Amino acid sequence: MADVAAAAGVSRALVSIVIRGAAGASDATRRHVLQVAADLGYRPDTRARLLRSSRTRLIGVVFNVTEPYHAELVELLYEAADAEGYAVTLSATGPRRGEREAVESLLDLGAEAVIIIAPSGTAGQLAGFPVPVVSLLGTVGGAEPGTFSSVSSDEGAGIRLAMGHLRGLGHRRIAHIDGGSAVGSAARRGAYEACMDGSGEAAVVLPGGPLESDGSRAAAALLTSMGWPLPPHDAGPAARGTAASPARPATGGRASGAPTAVVIFNDRSALGALDTFRAAGLRVPGGLSVVGYDNSRMARLEHINLTTIGQDGAELAAAAVRSAAARIGGGPGQDVVVAPSLVRGGTTAAPAPPGT
Repeated sequence: MADVAAAAGVSRALVSIVIRGAAGASDATRRHVLQVAADLGYRPDTRARLLRSSRTRLIGVVFNVTEPYHAELVELLYEAADAEGYAVTLSATGPRRGEREAVESLLDLGAEAVIIIAPSGTAGQLAGFPVPVVSLLGTVGGAEPGTFSSVSSDEGAGIRLAMGHLRGLGHRRIAHIDGGSAVGSAARRGAYEACMDGSGEAAVVLPGGPLESDGSRAAAALLTSMGWPLPPHDAGPAARGTAASPARPATGGRASGAPTAVVIFNDRSALGALDTFRAAGLRVPGGLSVVGYDNSRMARLEHINLTTIGQDGAELAAAAVRSAAARIGGGPGQDVVVAPSLVRGGTTAAPAPPGT
């Protein structure tokens, strides 16, 4: 099928539509694809075609191979699908493999619906697939109501939980390291700014991203704004938290009015930030309180013990599978929002008294 798509200059999804005789291709395109297939001597896999003409009870899942939290959700999706009588097949995206290619491979396997974790495609791109698409961890931009199903955590509620927790500890000057262009970043940033409005303190947003390196870079910018010396460039992980790190008191050297806490886009970014803070000799939470987002396995490691916002992964996965099954059965698309929760760890505490 890939050879036919390449020779015809169309996608594998479109070739699949033509070969199966399904709606979605113009007469001219259908004739062109069939002619190319005949010229190449293409013969459809009879067994696969039989599967597609009946019920495969197979749900495809697209995930980013570089995202640890996606792997956690995949594990939960297997459990949720099994409970509903479905099997799961996977296809990963990565630096050299895009979303469309990942979905097309699932179509070749006979997936009746596809769940895409944090999709990057637009409504126009995702509408071109011949099976229902469910967006997990985000909505599909520009989609008409009922076109797609989406399952997401309430981003605004999560940030409000983080801010409420920090304010309850006595923090007022709270910064935010955002997620750049990552899915959910705009909503979390907007919720943070809304929380800061009317607080009497200025919102401090530092450009970040979803990776450890993004958090580390943003943390360095925050340290500079606080008047705190940066760690040596050659201070690697083995040196951090040792005599190689600058010997500084918990709060000494902090610029007047500097933030006493920071809410970070996700746990991965928070881990990079923690590394930089500790390498600079800034104690967490003694000198700065830190809150992440996701409640990932890494955040729960004993030596990290990150205060974070927990997304209910089990419910997110179950809702995504239920939505996929409903769409397979002919139901309309719908948006499901799952409530997050605060997970208290060891990276938040009351701000240190001035001058200590």
